[in-house]
Amino acid sequence: MGKHHGSSAVLVDQHPLWLDAVGPVVEGLGLEVVGKAISGREGLALVIEHRPDVLVTGICMPEGDLDGIELVRRGIAAVPTVKAIVLSMYDDTSYIDSALAAGAVAYVIKTAHPDDLRSAIRQAFAHSVYLPGNRPPAVPAARIPAEGLPDLTRRELEILQLVAEGHSNTQLAKMLWVTEQTVKFHLSNVYRKLDVANRTEASRWAQLNGLLPVTPRSAAIV
Repeated sequence: MGKHHGSSAVLVDQHPLWLDAVGPVVEGLGLEVVGKAISGREGLALVIEHRPDVLVTGICMPEGDLDGIELVRRGIAAVPTVKAIVLSMYDDTSYIDSALAAGAVAYVIKTAHPDDLRSAIRQAFAHSVYLPGNRPPAVPAARIPAEGLPDLTRRELEILQLVAEGHSNTQLAKMLWVTEQTVKFHLSNVYRKLDVANRTEASRWAQLNGLLPVTPRSAAIV
């Protein structure tokens, strides 16, 4: 379960050791690594040649080369079906926002546990959040407004509701089995799509649009 046999991946990082470390993680999910590159231009050529299902790339590349953000942008332009995941040493929100704007589906910090990269790849295929245990979906389809709903993914709706219930980024990361940076990545996307500035405004939007349970869990625990 969770294997993606028949799927392929291209890995790009200026440091060969990182490529060697990421390869087994990706292959452990059943993806075939069809290409590895230590430069953005070489990585783009591999994406165009192999049309992989997944692209995992760092941000920094050799001087004068395409950086990882531009690689994601051009890779998706050439192969719209590729799911790009940025694996970076930077946790600055400007990098996260740039990766998001380029079309990446996840942003994972290199110091994170390998499970975070595995989760990011699984989510890229499932288009949903993996929740521990048998917790019911936080956003039942019937509660999603039929009109006026921005183009939020199921994952973004999930995070929006949990934020509106008062959960912190740290709590969200633990609940959703991802890094806090990945939570910030999706929150940035939510804020942009809702045209709000922060979690308070996003929470109010969720309340006004009926995305909270009748009795919020946070209020029920007394």
